[in-house]
Amino acid sequence: MTPLRHLSEKELKIINTKKGLGALLRQKHLDINKTVRNVKYEKRLEKLQEEMLILQQWVAANNKKVVILFEGRDAAGKGGAIRRIIQHLPPRAIRVVALPKPNETEIGQWYFQRYINCLPNNGEIVFFDRSWYNRAVVEPVNDFCTKKQYDNFMSQVNEFEKMIQDSGIHLLKLYFSITKNEQERRFKDIIDTETKKWKYSDVDRRALSLWDEYTKYKELMFKNTQEHAPWKVIKANRKTSARIRAFEYILKMIPYETKDLETIKPKTLQAILNE
Repeated sequence: MTPLRHLSEKELKIINTKKGLGALLRQKHLDINKTVRNVKYEKRLEKLQEEMLILQQWVAANNKKVVILFEGRDAAGKGGAIRRIIQHLPPRAIRVVALPKPNETEIGQWYFQRYINCLPNNGEIVFFDRSWYNRAVVEPVNDFCTKKQYDNFMSQVNEFEKMIQDSGIHLLKLYFSITKNEQERRFKDIIDTETKKWKYSDVDRRALSLWDEYTKYKELMFKNTQEHAPWKVIKANRKTSARIRAFEYILKMIPYETKDLETIKPKTLQAILNE
């Protein structure tokens, strides 16, 4: 356990709170410095969640429509980030879309058709846990589409996104970026955890061996699909930091009213720890 003499008076006060003691007792190996860090992250997250509720209420009151795409390699932490962002939002005001592989009917449709059916109604925010960008990276890497299908997608996606935005939908695109070593570590954790094993798919099993192919298609995606909606790359090796950065970006980019500029101002890790 970290000696108490290394902690400031403010840090000792953090430990001596319900959250601080709870975080400390949940650890297998007591680490007071880590506890202080985790409690400060939780406080930052709570502030951003409160601000997200203000954004959602603005969307609902003004019949706005918002689409937020979460992309990234397998095990990059997209789902966990979405869960924190929507944690306190009214369930009827938001939707999380994580589509399975297309059925026979959908295979015969225009590629974007099933995604169009998931776009928001007035006053709604839709979060895509993977999106139409499956065809930009996952599908060509794993031979789930032909070269012609890939080329058609790449030639149409910018115009598709322009049509979405021209219809009044706010569109944000986030990409969670992790290193190869971190992906391998997270896969091992998934395999070794009984409640997570179901997440490990055949695509995941091939991901590490296809790392360079994923990188090639990812870079082509970044290069060719930013004409109307730019990508925001979130460094995601540290999950907590990635969630905060995603939150800050969303709150910054949506022009909602009564925005608390101090709350949404991006902060460095050290600034958060020094609060």
